[in-house]
Amino acid sequence: MENKTNITGKTLISLGFRSGKWFPEAIQHINQNQLQGEAMHAYLEQFKSPPIVDLHKEATAFAVNIKAENELEESNVNTVIASMDTLMKTPTLVSGAIMPDACPTGPNGTIPVGGVAVAKNAIHPGMHSADICCSVMLTDFGKTDPKKVLDAAHQNTHFGPGGRDRNTQYKFPSALLKDFEGNYMLNNEKMIQAARSHLGTQGDGNHFLFVGKSKKTGNTMMITHHGSRGVGANLYTKGMKIAERFRKEISPETLKQNAWIPFDTEEGQQYWEALQIIRKWTKTNHEVLHNATLQALNIDGWDRYWNEHNFVFKDQDLFYHAKGATPLDDKFMPDITGPRLIPLNMSEPVLIVNGETTATNLGFAPHGAGRNVSRTQHRKSKVGKTFEEVFYEETQGLDVRFFSKEIDITELPSAYKNAETVRNQMNEFGLGTVEDEVLPYGCIMAGDWQKNAPWRRKRRK
Repeated sequence: MENKTNITGKTLISLGFRSGKWFPEAIQHINQNQLQGEAMHAYLEQFKSPPIVDLHKEATAFAVNIKAENELEESNVNTVIASMDTLMKTPTLVSGAIMPDACPTGPNGTIPVGGVAVAKNAIHPGMHSADICCSVMLTDFGKTDPKKVLDAAHQNTHFGPGGRDRNTQYKFPSALLKDFEGNYMLNNEKMIQAARSHLGTQGDGNHFLFVGKSKKTGNTMMITHHGSRGVGANLYTKGMKIAERFRKEISPETLKQNAWIPFDTEEGQQYWEALQIIRKWTKTNHEVLHNATLQALNIDGWDRYWNEHNFVFKDQDLFYHAKGATPLDDKFMPDITGPRLIPLNMSEPVLIVNGETTATNLGFAPHGAGRNVSRTQHRKSKVGKTFEEVFYEETQGLDVRFFSKEIDITELPSAYKNAETVRNQMNEFGLGTVEDEVLPYGCIMAGDWQKNAPWRRKRRK
């Protein structure tokens, strides 16, 4: 009688396979069917791992569209450049750039705010971040009184954590629901519930609702700034988990935050499609707030356009990851209806910009003013003054409101880079031409909603 030889995990490893979850099932199948020689190798071919992809030995070149103009900025710029140097060793990256509003956002090797990283056939979830499709939208309200617009908007927007309750939710478009249900990464109860309840909400942090007047026409304009809220955050979490699986298998030396999903895989195709649906949801999120404000005033808008500055843009086999960078090139925006919007801070105009693609801007402009110091450092710089004193000094002549009724001094103008410096460097580095400005009347932001959060009230009691 012929002796049967059972294979083990060691056998597979000796054949050059990397240990994986598929080992037990494969071993059982081979032993039960007594596969040997060519038959066994043919069966194992399906489990063959792609070759390991090493980091670039040298950082891929990237354009530096920023310069330090004082000691504080020098530290910031040096940190940003050092982080980009590490980032650009990621195997998929072929080009990159940093903008005048650049500032670090994490450990060395993390894409900074104001960074652009171009990958070949790869999507890096960590390079668009959790706030997928953070964007700005403008509606022209004609000659309407800006105070009336701000008051009406205040009644219809929502800032802070979480979403709206059932009684105050906006109607969720049926076509958008079908999009969610048609993509397995978005088709689950948690995702769809967030999509419903977060519609018509703006979150917190630097997100805002701004009202001002066009320098060119005198018309009143409303601009909203927010991303995809909990919906995008949930997709980001999924994307990072998928990318991590690929990283462990094909490029373990790549930093976790720079893991990627190969575009030519089923996961890559589904993730790309999910990103486009999240983009559509975010645009709708802006639209419901603008439409509700117009309806409350019983007027029609004169004009409307928008642009995102936290997204991945595709051009053939290249994926442009813009983390806080505004697309100038029309090819990045399939639904373009007007110029680009670049806000600076609540006391400065929102810039209305157009521009051409160059070798150094890669088709992008800055997304705003950026920060030189963290929120904590900024708070420390104001020690000795009350929040009310700081607020009064920095917002005179403006109608600035915090939705939570609590001042957040880390969103006041002094928390941001000098707006004139950013504008000067836009000119110097060819990052767009200002066609008009929306001069500030006032704005609404979340404010320090955590000050009176339920858990803090409970603790104080």
